[in-house]
Amino acid sequence: MHGTPHIVSDVMTHTVAAIGRGANFKEIVRMMQEWRVSALPVLEGEGRVVGVVSEADLLPKEEFRDSDPDRYTQLRRLSDLAKAGAVTAGELMTAPALTVRPDTTLAQAARAMAQARVKRLPVVDDHGMLEGIVSRADLLKVFLRADEDLAEEVRREVVSYLFPAPLSPIRVGVRDGVVTLTGRIRDTSLVPVAARLIRAVEGVVDVEFELVGPARQT
Repeated sequence: MHGTPHIVSDVMTHTVAAIGRGANFKEIVRMMQEWRVSALPVLEGEGRVVGVVSEADLLPKEEFRDSDPDRYTQLRRLSDLAKAGAVTAGELMTAPALTVRPDTTLAQAARAMAQARVKRLPVVDDHGMLEGIVSRADLLKVFLRADEDLAEEVRREVVSYLFPAPLSPIRVGVRDGVVTLTGRIRDTSLVPVAARLIRAVEGVVDVEFELVGPARQT
């Protein structure tokens, strides 16, 4: 995995709670409670993901349980009202499901979650078959990488390419995920490039520089 972006298959959970289209409302709630999850993939056939049922899909039943919404509310929240009367996963689910592939980078998965405002994504193969699930917590696992692991990757993948012949040895230090480069280099214009490349290393929290250029000739 070193030298390349970590991908979803590196961090995803392989054992996944899922339901079929015909699962009833109470069965869905019970499974969410037992597995301590806020959403469940909905499967059909041999395991193809066709939708996702989340807590947000279930809440309208409680919200509208004893209310008589006015016409404006009915027009504005048709989808929620329909879900308030739904009783099966097939009726409640959000479809099509937003999914990712196992080889999706963690940055791409994080972007998809943020844009869709979801907490987890089903992971599917090329045929849409469920392989696992990736959550926000899973994406944060990269920040648990050891400092020395990060330092070794920065030395190999960034420093050795950008600064192959420094004026003095470049020291790469990492503490709590923050990378510090120290030394004397020939071309300080490369520092912004180095910053961008180092921040792209999975697990790096930030980068600091204590680099200086060539000494002035007197």
